[in-house]
Amino acid sequence: MIKYKASLILPFKVLVIFFFSFNVSFAKVIVGAENTSKYLKMIKDKNIGLVVNQSSLVNSQHLIEYLLSKKIKIKRLFALEHGLRGKHDAGEEIRDGIDFKTNIPVASLYGKNKEPKEKDIIDLDIIIFDIQDIGVRFYTFISSMHYILNACAEYNKTCIILDRPNPNSNVVAGPVLENDQKSFLGMYPVPVVYGLTIGELALMSKGEGWVNTSVDLKVIPIKNWQRHMKVKLEVKPSPNLPDDISISHYPSLALFEPTIVSIGRGTLNPFKFIGHPSLTDSGFSFTPLSIDGMSKNPKHRNKLCFGENLSNVKNEVFSIKYFIKYYNLLKNKNFMTYHKFFNKLIGNSNTFDKVKGGVHYKKIEESWTSKIEEYKKIRNKYLIYR
Repeated sequence: MIKYKASLILPFKVLVIFFFSFNVSFAKVIVGAENTSKYLKMIKDKNIGLVVNQSSLVNSQHLIEYLLSKKIKIKRLFALEHGLRGKHDAGEEIRDGIDFKTNIPVASLYGKNKEPKEKDIIDLDIIIFDIQDIGVRFYTFISSMHYILNACAEYNKTCIILDRPNPNSNVVAGPVLENDQKSFLGMYPVPVVYGLTIGELALMSKGEGWVNTSVDLKVIPIKNWQRHMKVKLEVKPSPNLPDDISISHYPSLALFEPTIVSIGRGTLNPFKFIGHPSLTDSGFSFTPLSIDGMSKNPKHRNKLCFGENLSNVKNEVFSIKYFIKYYNLLKNKNFMTYHKFFNKLIGNSNTFDKVKGGVHYKKIEESWTSKIEEYKKIRNKYLIYR
């Protein structure tokens, strides 16, 4: 409630003060999928493929059902990591099949095959990509988008990106990916947290030649949103990111995946807990369990882990300080289980050497600054929202 005060001078020097009170309402943020005037005419009477998951909503209706209600011809659905409805575990293979709700064929883009096959794309006119991103380089949905953009270029199809706010759109942090660490965990030379919506990233990937530049790319923008505006995601972007706190810690705590440290998978608070069974002097404990639809076989399953709870630590987007802390606590217990995997996540081959050498986390993070600044200059060319 904001009060506005106005004064009116009347005869006889009588001062009358009027107080006006009213609610100031802000325009509703309209995501690309809801910005229907920008794309419905474009896809009418066309054969459509959809890259979607549980986050692909038009208000409260799934994009699949919404487009079917508008008589749009959906010929094929493409499923990414975690599956069409977001029910599969991290890393779990997704297979081709039929969507049980609509009987539309589903082509998997996660597992043995990560690129659209010719048979799955040749009869389409347009592929629509509508996935909630969180702006983290190793979040694999953006790698899937890379392959889709290239496939659309190769087979002369249009790709439409329905843009959505990214909770980290205004943040750039972490080392820029080095070329020798390129993989499905990182396709582009961007920082760990790259500060773009998925539509902006698509424009950058084309503009910088990271994908086939002949691709017919169209981005349907978000309305009534600017990048400094905080967004609260109503739907989990993936099974183990239940809320804003988990999303904020994900870039930092995902670095523990190739180590002996648990990050709360197998609890209802993944990416909020850090722990290991041997840290019995810690004041916080948790037990990872098998949870269907979240984590079927979590690290240290059924074992009591001791560590810390980050549930009340807010506004942290990326730091290597937790990784260094637990390395020092557990370095005598075969801390690293998959060194090459860690290098793919962090995006270079020298960070773990610095950690082992006892370099302070601030020094390590400062060493990334110059490349981050170079990246920001490139990024600025592709910002749709200011």
